[in-house]
Amino acid sequence: MALTYKKAGVDIRKADRLVDDIVKMAKTTGRSGVVGGIGGFAAYFRAHNKRMKDPLLVSSTDGVGTKLLVAIQRNEHATVGIDLVAMSVNDVICCGAEPLFFLDYFATGGLELKQSRAIIQGVVKGCKMANCALIGGETAEMPGMYKKGDYDLAGFCVGVVDREKALTGKKVKPGDTVIGLLSSGLHSNGYSLARRVFTEKEIKGAWGKKLITPTLIYVQPVLELVRKNLVNAIANITGGGFEGNIPRVIPNNLHVVIHRSSWRVPDIFQEIAKRGRVKEDEMFRTLNMGIGMVAVASPDDTVEALRILSAHKIRANIIGTIIKGKSGVTLK
Repeated sequence: MALTYKKAGVDIRKADRLVDDIVKMAKTTGRSGVVGGIGGFAAYFRAHNKRMKDPLLVSSTDGVGTKLLVAIQRNEHATVGIDLVAMSVNDVICCGAEPLFFLDYFATGGLELKQSRAIIQGVVKGCKMANCALIGGETAEMPGMYKKGDYDLAGFCVGVVDREKALTGKKVKPGDTVIGLLSSGLHSNGYSLARRVFTEKEIKGAWGKKLITPTLIYVQPVLELVRKNLVNAIANITGGGFEGNIPRVIPNNLHVVIHRSSWRVPDIFQEIAKRGRVKEDEMFRTLNMGIGMVAVASPDDTVEALRILSAHKIRANIIGTIIKGKSGVTLK
């Protein structure tokens, strides 16, 4: 019997059907700047911006990590597409940039249309939340590399910021306030640790529901803070926690003091620490502990910044301050 690509595990007709669906869904994310549509060998975007004197393109790429294994165990795939977008757009806004467009990479052992559509629907939803156009991507069937039902995701985002509005950290000074924007849970980091402490039954149940909660997309509230010159720095609290992320956006001669009692650590983090006997310092090094993003603002701008975040339904409060000293973070 002659061998075909389909018999080898790759169904081109099924992939074409998925692409047709993606084209329709991607059109709903359109925004100014999009030229043409999905289907060519590459995508076009008109980057010219009359509002900016010196526009800079800002890019970021990321994935969802082993949170995908939770999605697979629960057979719940729509939210990880939101996570994929969030991981890149939340990095781009740390530079003060507005996300413009997004591309995704979806690799699987074999296309399952219901699963694939759910994933892309999540990507589309995330792009809409970020006002970011989905203009292209790649779907790869790789039997032998991935088991049937398994998949991986990666994303790539490009944004733009006027050079004079770019957040470089140079404006941060001693006495500035550290504002914590609360997270929706683990977001998309630390799952190799988190999955170790829950049984498969628990992952399919209530604890798994908490684990699969999508990453918050902070684009709209943060961009308003940037437009109104209310923030001096933004840090996305991802892998590496507070120590690994906040010092990246402030000068080397400044130190960050975080008051751990200034917010309530959500139950999911407390449960992971308890079950895994994970030390507190390790938890703060690995997970966001309930703070998904940090904004550094001058004391005079803090009240207004908090008001704007609240208006966008982002829970936030003062969690620390900036002082003179060696680069780093002290958790008190």
